Amino acid sequence: MKDFKEDFNKLKDKLVKGENFAFARFSDGELHTLQNRPVELAENFWSLDGVQRSGWYNKEEQKKFIPEEHQFNRQKLIDSLQFKKDNYYKGISCRCCVGDTDFNWQLDLHGTDNTDESLTWANLWNNGNYEKFMDEIVPLFKDKEIIMVVNEIAKLNELPFDVKKSFRVGSNCFINDYFLVDVLKDYIEKEGIENHVFLVSCGSLSNVIIHQLYEANDTNTYIDIGSTLNPLMKMEGWKGSRAYLSEYWLKQGRNYLNKNCIW
Repeated sequence: MKDFKEDFNKLKDKLVKGENFAFARFSDGELHTLQNRPVELAENFWSLDGVQRSGWYNKEEQKKFIPEEHQFNRQKLIDSLQFKKDNYYKGISCRCCVGDTDFNWQLDLHGTDNTDESLTWANLWNNGNYEKFMDEIVPLFKDKEIIMVVNEIAKLNELPFDVKKSFRVGSNCFINDYFLVDVLKDYIEKEGIENHVFLVSCGSLSNVIIHQLYEANDTNTYIDIGSTLNPLMKMEGWKGSRAYLSEYWLKQGRNYLNKNCIW
């Protein structure tokens, strides 16, 4: 059976050794899109299947998936989950966070059982591993050639590592900024980019980018970092929707920081 911290250490060791890999994260938002359920995150609410719930989301986190209009994008997300290649890892929503039914649904869509070595946690950098991420993974970026794909409002000057180049996305980027996949492919090819680390933080578009870049060029590392560094990039949306970040950065308890997700 997989272990939350052992899987963390496995990817950490690859970074330490300079072994290129890819890691894409399929959290609850990706799960709902894969399930073809309408989703919207808006300024004063979020909705699933047309049912509104309370919440607030800054511009960088607002998005909308409309099944009748966005099947091209959904198929690309499915492709990114089902794609298989050495050192291509997919983090899925774990049974302790979404329940057995949705956990097993993801396995069925992936086409394997829960022993597949290419599968791990979507929360691998979060919850009980977040302090390890900040203490053990982020310092490794100091010695890497870093390229970031992040929101247009993100500030990079206070990150504890240098960023060689950044590519920017706007709101609802999964739908609106798909073109960036080809922009990144062209950049890698024309500039001869090798042995760089791409840190990708752009919602469901991250999965598509990481899949297609790694498929085309596996001589770089591509990591979905989610919202892990948003507090350092002066983004505010995490305060309304990322409890593990609020616990770490705002000292609001330790419920999520003490949680070791199960497989």
